[in-house]
Amino acid sequence: MVSGEVMPQTVHAYASNANAFNSAAIISILCYGAAMAAKKAGAGQPDEADQALVEQWRDMLALHARTHCELDRALQRHGLCASDFEVLDVLAATAVTAAPGAVCSYRVQEIAERVHLSQSALSRLIARLEKDELVERGMCPEDRRGVRVALTGKGRALHGDVLPVQRAVLTRMLARPETDVR
Repeated sequence: MVSGEVMPQTVHAYASNANAFNSAAIISILCYGAAMAAKKAGAGQPDEADQALVEQWRDMLALHARTHCELDRALQRHGLCASDFEVLDVLAATAVTAAPGAVCSYRVQEIAERVHLSQSALSRLIARLEKDELVERGMCPEDRRGVRVALTGKGRALHGDVLPVQRAVLTRMLARPETDVR
């Protein structure tokens, strides 16, 4: 491996959770790196604007990784990881806007779009949450091939208990001055 070259395993290893980077994100990072290398080879050194853009991108990735790791640590005490909580949060947000007594659910594909996980990673995560009785799966009445996911009473209660924990971590991690980002 050439010095400075990023391999998918390296990017994946830096993620605090295997689900933190999906394959599309890894491909985007690698393609961006390849484009930058080609530009650098063809036009000499990158200009200051390019360098600032790359620095900003890397700062965002670092902030995401630190925040995700901190969320995992805080939520672990409650038996959840950050991705678990994100699914519960999406489902709970739907329940807030629904009529009283209505069963609120999302199709798995809709959840995948909101939590930025691959379909297979999300399916495994939902299976774990279902095993812990936090969500339940059911057939989609509009499309018999589809599956809908809804919070259970236990899942709603756990979400309510850990919501302040998650919001406190986000507040602490994202309210930092930009000079603390690196």
